[in-house]
Amino acid sequence: MTIYTVGRGDTLYGIARRFGVPVRDITSLNGLSNVDQLMVGQSLVIPAEVQPGIFVNGYAYPTISDITLALTLPSLTFLSIFSYQVTSSGDLIPLNDSRVIRVAKDNNTLPMLVMTNIGATGRFDSDLAHVILSNERIQERLISNLIMTLRNKGYAGVNIDFEYVYPMDKELYNAFLEKVVTRLQEEEFIVTTALAPKVRSDQVGTLYEAHDYATHGRLADHVILMTYEWGYTYGPPMAVAPINQVERVIAYAVTEIPSKKILMGIPNYGYDWTLPYEQGRPAKSISNTAAVALAAEKKVEIQFDPVAKAPYFYYKDENGALHVVWFEDARSVLAKLDLVKKYNLGGVSFWTVMNYFPQTFAVLNSNFQVEKA
Repeated sequence: MTIYTVGRGDTLYGIARRFGVPVRDITSLNGLSNVDQLMVGQSLVIPAEVQPGIFVNGYAYPTISDITLALTLPSLTFLSIFSYQVTSSGDLIPLNDSRVIRVAKDNNTLPMLVMTNIGATGRFDSDLAHVILSNERIQERLISNLIMTLRNKGYAGVNIDFEYVYPMDKELYNAFLEKVVTRLQEEEFIVTTALAPKVRSDQVGTLYEAHDYATHGRLADHVILMTYEWGYTYGPPMAVAPINQVERVIAYAVTEIPSKKILMGIPNYGYDWTLPYEQGRPAKSISNTAAVALAAEKKVEIQFDPVAKAPYFYYKDENGALHVVWFEDARSVLAKLDLVKKYNLGGVSFWTVMNYFPQTFAVLNSNFQVEKA
């Protein structure tokens, strides 16, 4: 906070504008009852500049540790618990999630049920999505089961994460979403959806075509953009979420979705590739904390790519093989949060919060106030 001495010609409104704080905060802090009566030489306590409030979502599996929850939940609005898988008959495969729901609520964080079309193979299943989206009877059963589970478990709402939906099912997915949102809004549940990172409406590919930004933006309370995985397990080495690619998605998204509904995805992990890169040889996932520790262990310099705005480093393993690691640090997270300000977004979403990285939340909380339940 600041101590300000009133000068000639000062008004409370002018002082508030100068320091970027609401008049009511100054009057409340100083016990002022009449905003028009200031005295020259009077001292005023000026609160710190008000930080914008944003919504923050974190995805987590039910196995997340109590320690990680305790460190992370103060900085989250929503904890999205992954995932309730749908079946071809309209049922939901249950999760052992009672502990996580309870701890989230104890920390003033809204638990969200994540509903996915992940099939028996453990992958998103296009055929499973088609069965549900093309059969109204199954949809009614699924929606009834969803509402019952939300009520019984004490969830605040649902995150619908249907991926790799067949392009031919786009309008069926839109109709299903409208039906779900209508029913859940009647029950006062929150609905968020997860969308693939598109840069135009007609982007080709099974991952993208059935994800209609405009429809999701109209219906959902919040839309989570999965702005990561440019660098991925089976892909060539590169940043997981290069800022130039992320911004392309955001620049398009705000033309279709109200900006305040958008939660921009931020990865909370990196990858370790063996070099030279060979197609089909997977990279290993690595936490940001582990990446920093590995660089320290190997006594190698962490470099920073000015285009991707992401850190990386090279090292040799015990067999002499060269590796490259791309991950996230305070600088890359800040670059992404700057996009939240630039495009006036509603907030961010972390995949995942299973590993606590102190720098991420230090940067987040120094730039924004997190909206809480």
